[in-house]
Amino acid sequence: MTATSTARVRDYASLIRFSHTVFALPFALIALFVATDGAPGLVLLLQIVTAMVFARSAAMAFNRWLDRDIDARNPRTAAREIPRGVISARAAMAFTIACSVGFLGVAASLGEHCFWLAWPTLGVLLGYSYAKRFTAAAHLWLGIALGLAPPAAWVAAVGGVDASVVPAMVLGGAVAVWVAGFDVLYACQDLEFDRSSGLRSIPVALGVRGALRAARILHVAALVGFGTFGVLAGLGLPYAVGGFVAAAFLVVEHRILRADDLSRIPMAFFTMNGLVALVLLAATLIDVYC
Repeated sequence: MTATSTARVRDYASLIRFSHTVFALPFALIALFVATDGAPGLVLLLQIVTAMVFARSAAMAFNRWLDRDIDARNPRTAAREIPRGVISARAAMAFTIACSVGFLGVAASLGEHCFWLAWPTLGVLLGYSYAKRFTAAAHLWLGIALGLAPPAAWVAAVGGVDASVVPAMVLGGAVAVWVAGFDVLYACQDLEFDRSSGLRSIPVALGVRGALRAARILHVAALVGFGTFGVLAGLGLPYAVGGFVAAAFLVVEHRILRADDLSRIPMAFFTMNGLVALVLLAATLIDVYC
């Protein structure tokens, strides 16, 4: 691969924030390994991972395409790839379409039920990008978009929709409020810009202090959901220990942020929440295999 090609791949990886895959993929894998009792098979595992990458890449590229003018006006986001001309708006849309087709193709390979369910799923993923234009609940919409991953992986694993999917739906709900919580924190950075631009968010509606309280409530709900999933899925001590460690990371996340000092939001947003996802995945795998 030439230096130019490498730089191009790096630009697209930055466009879709590929590293942020850590927020949803671990929970899809948790559902997959629990649903299959730790034996998903290599082909199914690769299908789930590929579908996740395509779906998330389509959603992120579309978000960057739709928000390109907003991003250009916001000092925090003006250096993103489309505003500074590294990737054109047309290329970003082409990438969105290609990833959407890839997602639907992988869904079709998983069965007819997955293919038809993939269409509304894609609608939710792409529709999120419009949410902040009309509702402060945009954070929850984002959470629901990521929270679809566990039940989707479960349905793919068992070959259809039946009562067994309930634990995965509970896990998806927990992921939804967890993501909404840390997205509320992240949105505090753009409070003044969003307010002046007419964009909706919990920080705009409640102020920073109110947003911090809302995020705490959402994360308490998430911990309850993670615990409930463990009970419904029949997981034991390793998962419970992982749950307590994840809770500790969330406590640290909220302790390092104050209404008058949001400088640690990047650390709270990515590091702490990435660790939550990875710890719960590791705990689940230990539980399943031990």
